[in-house]
Amino acid sequence: MAAHGSKKVIFAALAGNTLIAITKFAAAAYTGSAAMMSEGIHSLVDTGNQGLLLLGMKRAEKPADKKHPFGYGSEIYFWAFVVAIMIFAVGAGISLYEGIQKIIHPHPIQSAAIAYVVLGLAIVFEGWAWTVAYKEFKKTKGARPFLAAVRDSKDPTVFTVLFEDTAAMLGLLVALAGIYGAQTFGIVWLDGAASVVIGLILAGTAFVLALETKGLLIGESASDELVASVREILLAPAAVTGVNEIRTLHIGPNDVLLAASLDFEDALTAGAVEEVIFSLEDTIKRAQPLIGRIFLEVQAAKNRQIIAGN
Repeated sequence: MAAHGSKKVIFAALAGNTLIAITKFAAAAYTGSAAMMSEGIHSLVDTGNQGLLLLGMKRAEKPADKKHPFGYGSEIYFWAFVVAIMIFAVGAGISLYEGIQKIIHPHPIQSAAIAYVVLGLAIVFEGWAWTVAYKEFKKTKGARPFLAAVRDSKDPTVFTVLFEDTAAMLGLLVALAGIYGAQTFGIVWLDGAASVVIGLILAGTAFVLALETKGLLIGESASDELVASVREILLAPAAVTGVNEIRTLHIGPNDVLLAASLDFEDALTAGAVEEVIFSLEDTIKRAQPLIGRIFLEVQAAKNRQIIAGN
């Protein structure tokens, strides 16, 4: 996923959530609905989360320096993990608290019609933001199942926004059902129950996001397709008799480190080995632009190794 595609998704969600949050809080203050208050908090947290993702993307662009020789690409993984914590601690926590308080101390909703209008508009805005996020995610999804594509994705910004928007859509439907039930059947605690359900939805979303971004923070390998392509390139020269090992590591969504161990013909001179290495590095980088750094461990002769890196 290109960086501009990720930013497009985030800016769309940021614009939508900012407008929705303001509207929801105004409606919550007017109607006294706990579900509406939870939805306002949800949108406010989402707005802050988009800001954190943009911060992570900006910091990830910093060039490598002496202290961080491989760059700052992993910053985006850290901030995506912070987003998951924010959703759980703030979004889910406050929604659960508001819901439980409303169940314990129920009170009728005032002017439910306003709540319906706000929720209807929010569904339209969130639906638009969700569509933008899903279209961007679909570009890299291919024929893979949805969850498999999320697990394989190395860009947490898009699937984080997609999960947030999905949780938001579910939360809006739950809030709508809670307010409708409280008004129609006179069961005022249903509004609080809806807030609790919204909190549980946010907690589940946060757990899944934390699980996925944890893997990226620890370090994940590149896709099987990329590794297969690299293996084919490494085996192409007649001077290479075998590939002992290939290891890859995503140090950013669009930055892969490659380390490989090769067997060379024993009769080759050091100069010939260097020429083959240079050619391999050039071919790999042209074929796979994601690979930014290459380290080759070359078995040039029995009991002797040459380490080459770029």
